[in-house]
Amino acid sequence: MAHFYITASSRVGCVRANNEDMIMLDHEFIRDAVDNKTIDLSSADRMMLALADGMGGHKCGEVASSEVLHSLRYFFGDLPGNLPAEDFANSIRKWLMSISLEINSRGIANPAYSDMGTTLVALAYLGGEFFWMNCGDSRLYVLHKGELRQLTTDHSLSQVLGLKEHSSQIVNCIGGGCKDCYIDIEKCTDQIEAGDMLLICSDGLTDMVSDDIICQRMMDGCDADALCQMAENAGGYDNVSVIVVHIEE
Repeated sequence: MAHFYITASSRVGCVRANNEDMIMLDHEFIRDAVDNKTIDLSSADRMMLALADGMGGHKCGEVASSEVLHSLRYFFGDLPGNLPAEDFANSIRKWLMSISLEINSRGIANPAYSDMGTTLVALAYLGGEFFWMNCGDSRLYVLHKGELRQLTTDHSLSQVLGLKEHSSQIVNCIGGGCKDCYIDIEKCTDQIEAGDMLLICSDGLTDMVSDDIICQRMMDGCDADALCQMAENAGGYDNVSVIVVHIEE
């Protein structure tokens, strides 16, 4: 059995008028709040930790991120617990196309929601296996023996062009007028182990604080809210949301 100690924080930052980010810790949703919990996982259990960074202007982004995470919670909860990895990935891809179509349709039907969309990054546990998934440029990292490594790949213009500096312009998202959205899914059971820490975050953190500093502060024991505070201390130009997971036997 694996023991997870999780801290989470989602803040509006220092510049934006409203918070378009949202976090899902299994069955709980977090926005403009701080939370922590412990989860014990056996092979028969399931868990979903997810973060959505909304976009679209004047509160549309917060609608998109909320809609996607609530939909994901119910969809994931209804999946059979013994799905093979390939079937799980295909199920998530079908869900993605459905929810993206729904988000885009709302934008067509109501101009107030025009072009609203969201990123999604998540860690799932099902059938005794861990999976990460990503659509957009929010990130999942693993801190293993003092090395912080990004597991996800940004779906951003800078990544496509091979630029070192991150661009806030993304090339893939849920909704947002994107007709051919896609999601990266990978089984990662062999990539994480007891003693590791996981970091799930929006670009409000990584645009403000370097990976090296994040790594050091996590090793020093910083929780999710402390990392959000670091982003605000550096300027807080965007909403910032963070999940930190300690994995223990």
